[in-house]
Amino acid sequence: MGIAIPEVILNDGLGIPVIGLGTYKLKGNDGVSSIQSAIDHGYRLIDTAYNYENEGTVGEAVKRSSVSREELRITSKLPGRYHTYDKAVTTIQESLYRANLDYYDLYLIHWPNPKQDQFVEAWQALIDAKKGGLIRSIGVCNFLPEHIERLEKETGVKPSLNQIELHPFFNQASQRKWHKEHNITLESWSPLARAQDVLQNATIKQIADHHNKSISQTILRWHYQLGAVSIPKSASPARQLENLSIFDFSLDDTEMQLISGLTRPDGRINNQDPAIYEEF
Repeated sequence: MGIAIPEVILNDGLGIPVIGLGTYKLKGNDGVSSIQSAIDHGYRLIDTAYNYENEGTVGEAVKRSSVSREELRITSKLPGRYHTYDKAVTTIQESLYRANLDYYDLYLIHWPNPKQDQFVEAWQALIDAKKGGLIRSIGVCNFLPEHIERLEKETGVKPSLNQIELHPFFNQASQRKWHKEHNITLESWSPLARAQDVLQNATIKQIADHHNKSISQTILRWHYQLGAVSIPKSASPARQLENLSIFDFSLDDTEMQLISGLTRPDGRINNQDPAIYEEF
């Protein structure tokens, strides 16, 4: 029996777990086994993307799982090279074929690619795919408030979720405040900062030791108390279980502030500023 994970309700009514599994680089038979293990431990939110080239792996894990499809929340993402309306529609269909799924629970635009100025067109394709039953909830990744405001202004539909870089070295305080005010759920990619020096950080270690928890568990609890959904990636069954075991303790206000205070002006992992960065 897996760990029961609390849910957050998106602005369109879909409930999703507050922690899920990132699957970047999980591929083939080993990837299927890792994702199956995660589902066995209680993960119900599984994150993939067209550009990860593992939608088929995720779909196979879903097929082999003893958990019903209805219990799972599967996310994929539209790449930048397919932002024109017709290409986006075809790509959504191809994403489903790759995974052998009838629908995605969440489908996101992976990056806004503002210099190309086609993200509103892509958003309209997601809106129509949702109307057609191919997607249950639509959102974005790495969008800044001005990008989201334009989506809503030009289509009348705002995202249910925005997946952004968020970790102790880049706490996104202003983004978090804006999203809370506009009732858009935030989801953290690389919540553990891709295990760079954050896992050796003395401040977090002291807090973790106080709670008899690991640094990873302490960081993921920080995300949860910020109100952000996190999607840590792990192929290890033991680490997957550890990452889920964050609901039996809590951080006090001082501890939350100490972790948030680790943020840096240059805290992005790869300097991927959505105002200028583009990914195809």
